[in-house]
Amino acid sequence: MTFYYRPTVTEAFSSVQYIMTEANFGWLIRSVHRWSASMMVLMMILHVFRVYLTGGFRKTPRINLGLQVWFLAVLTASFGVTGYSLPWDQIGYWAVKIVTGVPEAIPFTYFCVASSYCCIYVDALFNDT
Repeated sequence: MTFYYRPTVTEAFSSVQYIMTEANFGWLIRSVHRWSASMMVLMMILHVFRVYLTGGFRKTPRINLGLQVWFLAVLTASFGVTGYSLPWDQIGYWAVKIVTGVPEAIPFTYFCVASSYCCIYVDALFNDT
């Protein structure tokens, strides 16, 4: 997929279409990649619930470990979302728009996160004006 994908506004969608229709086993590789990314996020969520429900964690408060867990969870979810923006189509636009709009619901974080470069960058990616 790396050989055929072109990450530009004009060529991204057509290169994904080429991978899906004309490249040898491109449809299979892209489908396996997409399903694997979705399953990784699902398995991470199920693992967190299993650890919580079975009590497989230390009872003592460990701030450092908690921060590491949250960082890895956000990182995994971020990687899961970035795949949606690769084809530069409507699904990618709305997936990125919704995810970058999530901080609006969290008090005191909206001004730090939503007004940052990320939202401006997302708007600039999909608006060719």
